[in-house]
Amino acid sequence: MLLRDHPLMSYQEVRNWPPAWTWIRGQTTKCPKGEVGILKAVLTSKLTPANRCFLLISYQGSEYLGCLLFDDRPFCKHITGMLRFCCNRSIAEIGSLDLTYTL
Repeated sequence: MLLRDHPLMSYQEVRNWPPAWTWIRGQTTKCPKGEVGILKAVLTSKLTPANRCFLLISYQGSEYLGCLLFDDRPFCKHITGMLRFCCNRSIAEIGSLDLTYTL
C-alpha cells in the first residue's frame, strides 16, 4: 500500500495527498499542483487537536507550504515522524513509499 493510496491519508473522507501548495517565498508565486518539489522540512502543528502537520517544499526556485490533515491522530503522529526522515527527497518518491506495514 503506497502512501498516496493509504486509506488513512485523509480528513473527513477527503484525500490529503498530495497537499495543496501555498507559495511562501521565492522567485515566483505560482501555485503548483500534485507531487512536485523536494521536501525540505516537516513541521508539527501546535494546534489542538494534534491532527495535522505541515510540509515545506522547494520547487523551481520558490518555497511552498502544504498541510496534511488527518482523522486518525496516531496515524498523523506516525506519518509526521516518518516524513522527517524523508527530507531532501522528492514528493513523488515519498508518495511511493510502502506503508503496507501500517494496515
